[in-house]
Amino acid sequence: MNFDANGSDGASEFDKAAPQRHQIRHYHGNNVRVLFFLSAIVLVVAQSTGVDLPLSTSGAVVSAVVLVIAAGITNPTQPGIHWFNAFIAVAGTFIFGISAVDHYREGMSVFNPSFTYIEALALLSLTALYFTVRTIRGFRLRQNLS
Repeated sequence: MNFDANGSDGASEFDKAAPQRHQIRHYHGNNVRVLFFLSAIVLVVAQSTGVDLPLSTSGAVVSAVVLVIAAGITNPTQPGIHWFNAFIAVAGTFIFGISAVDHYREGMSVFNPSFTYIEALALLSLTALYFTVRTIRGFRLRQNLS
């Protein structure tokens, strides 16, 4: 730590209020943010290319908007948003995971664009769920250790 002539460490108020990513143990909100944003892009692209998604056009667009909003408001200072992220990730895992398994069991080729997009969305949701649960666990551990 370096001190300037006034005796302060030179850190701004923002730096003190918003710690850097590597300083927060068990925080994976940045990963969730990226996964949600990628999922929103995949949803819009899949819907616009005519993929047989388990959502209507309106449902796909509304879901993409919700994912982007959740990604935008995810931060390390508000633990409540991570519970909302977990709900979104669970819903996505169920919707797209069940649809992917059903399509596969019906004999759809794994090279069919519908299957590929749905499987990608299921895996993105499942990965987001993992990182969200890890973040919630980290918040819970910090509360118990304080």
